[in-house]
Amino acid sequence: MTMQTTLPAQPAPAAPARGNRPSGGSSLERRRQRWGWLFVTPFLVVFALFLVFPLFYAFGMSLFTSTLATGTRFTGAENYVKAFTDPLFLEGLLRVAAYAIVMIPVQLIVATAAALVLDTLATRLAKASRLLIFAPYAIPVVIGALMWSFLYSPRFGPSATLFDVVGLPSPDFLAADTVFGSLVNVVTWQWSGYYMVVIYAALRSIDPAIYEAARIDGANGWQTALRIKVPLISSSMVMAITFALIGTLQFFTEPVVLRNIAQGAIDAAYTPNMYAYSLAFSYSQFNYASAIAFSLGILVFAGSYVFLFLTRKQSGLK
Repeated sequence: MTMQTTLPAQPAPAAPARGNRPSGGSSLERRRQRWGWLFVTPFLVVFALFLVFPLFYAFGMSLFTSTLATGTRFTGAENYVKAFTDPLFLEGLLRVAAYAIVMIPVQLIVATAAALVLDTLATRLAKASRLLIFAPYAIPVVIGALMWSFLYSPRFGPSATLFDVVGLPSPDFLAADTVFGSLVNVVTWQWSGYYMVVIYAALRSIDPAIYEAARIDGANGWQTALRIKVPLISSSMVMAITFALIGTLQFFTEPVVLRNIAQGAIDAAYTPNMYAYSLAFSYSQFNYASAIAFSLGILVFAGSYVFLFLTRKQSGLK
């Protein structure tokens, strides 16, 4: 007869509580947070002093009206009502809208074409080409505009010399009927390299196996670029268009610099930003200038929101 001995069951070890952490880890986490805030604080201080506080101050100014006869008085939204019925402001808005309709597609086509070409190159020439295309963006906007003012000059610029060689009169690139195209050219030259880098980075993130599958299916280079690459980078292209839209609606530096040699083709209210600047620093209408600036900001925000809403599928937003 066999004797069987039953051993008592050993109790299972108690599972550690989820919320309990060693005190050392907790103190380490708090120390990391303190160091993180310490590094972020200088930026937050500069951001608050030079952006947040001036914005609140300017918005407060836009709610008042100052005149020599009545002094400073609270007028609420009166300046905003005046802004949206001001023909100079509305004319400037239509002008920058026209620039947006022309400039943004041109910049996007140039940037996308350059990025697609560079994406197919695997030589040292590709690196040099990327640098050359991006170089105009690295030049300060004021310096670039001054350089183009020299190139556009009908008297002492290189265009005048070239046309003199062939015996033709030099065209006036900054006349009233040509300044639009000249400014489009300056901005396209300045910003296409930046958008090219954005689109090129998106292209480099695509899995090469997709291209190999397309080649096996018989797709040529054009089909791969237009039917595979471009749809896959639609979110990056939406981001580039958004940046271009915001920048175009805030058009300021290039027309201000070229205004001195444009012979009246660019006036003080050529763009809304120029109009606000002229009101503030030429006519001392700081309250109304603040209202003009915030009115433009409202329109920029609304336009960007509408565009992102309409392209939410392409940008991956819900």
